[in-house]
Amino acid sequence: MDESAVDVQQAIATSSAPAEEFERLPRARQRDVFFRLPETVRESLVRDMDRERLRGFVRRLDPDEVADVLAYADEETREAVLRRLDEDRREKAAFLLEFSPESAAGLMHLDYVTVDVGRSWEEIAARVQRHEDRTGRLPTIFVTEGDDLLGELPGQVLAMTDLGEGDLREHVTETPVVSYDSPDTDVIDVFREHPESSVAVLDDDDTILGVIYAEDLLRVVEEEAGETLYEFTGVREEESVLDGPLTKVRYRYKWLIINLGTAFLAAGMVGFFEDTIAAFTLLAVYMPVVAGMGGNAGTQSMAVTVRGLAFGQVSLRTGGRAVVNEVIAGGVNGAITGVLVAIIASVFNQSPLLGLVLGVSMVLNLVIAGFFGTVIPLVLDKVGKDPATSATIFITTATDVLGFFIFLGLAQSVL
Repeated sequence: MDESAVDVQQAIATSSAPAEEFERLPRARQRDVFFRLPETVRESLVRDMDRERLRGFVRRLDPDEVADVLAYADEETREAVLRRLDEDRREKAAFLLEFSPESAAGLMHLDYVTVDVGRSWEEIAARVQRHEDRTGRLPTIFVTEGDDLLGELPGQVLAMTDLGEGDLREHVTETPVVSYDSPDTDVIDVFREHPESSVAVLDDDDTILGVIYAEDLLRVVEEEAGETLYEFTGVREEESVLDGPLTKVRYRYKWLIINLGTAFLAAGMVGFFEDTIAAFTLLAVYMPVVAGMGGNAGTQSMAVTVRGLAFGQVSLRTGGRAVVNEVIAGGVNGAITGVLVAIIASVFNQSPLLGLVLGVSMVLNLVIAGFFGTVIPLVLDKVGKDPATSATIFITTATDVLGFFIFLGLAQSVL
């Protein structure tokens, strides 16, 4: 994104009157800027617009985009703006607003026509032409036989006169389908399995409601990636980089308080070995090394396990092999890093026993990290909790508390 676009977004997000800031933009830029704004900023912008400004903006948008914008408005404003749109745009936008924006129906377009397999090529061409004359857009052509969807007729077929003869069935391609109430993440899965250019959205009685194109999912994929990153770090998906400090505090403080509680557990474990640390002050230097390596290793195991859960590759019932693999990998990685840290401690601190304690602690802590980094996500998934959101705090607590216990306990026994 160029710097001017970034400056515009920041100006709108930080303005006390975002609608006025938005109004200063050339009309040709308003659409692109609006749909690049974070969701919280979009909502505040729409609510700051008066009805005339809002109508002036949406009347130049496609019906599905009109529905996306008006979803942020209150019901009274939404109805008032819809009444002043042209009939075709009003009917389509009102229809799309009936569905959740995070469902298949919330993603779909209405640029399609259905034709019976018994229709002639001339009738199909005329039907497509009428749609294009009315909307200015070429439709997707779905072919049906009675109440059954046979598939899609590629538009280029109509332009090839030598293919305009013969049985229509020969040119129909299979079309993947989703139910109108399927979540948008399920739609992404369908496109992954069937990388076609479109997916048909069906009602409860299997009638066609709309069509979704691959490009419609780019925003969903980007949001899904952002949500995953947010979940791993304990940040709410509603938060934006453009939010003010008070908003950020409101979104984050609860998670930080929970983390504070787990930090006190680790501190309590350290306090239990206070005399040992006082006698061997070098232990305090290496404690962050043991804890940090365990936390990183646990997060790696968690990331792999969560991905396996997302793709249906593992579950609590079938997760035994995954746990064993991660434990073994943790042990081997622990041995590699343990030897390195043991050499460093032995050379720089002239204490082979300290090096031995560090090396053994590293091996055991990475084994613990591999075990809990795999088991905790599997258990959380089994009880219906989102492992990406909840697992990190438990894994970090386990590696910190048990890591300190092993390291300081061994030091107390050996040094």
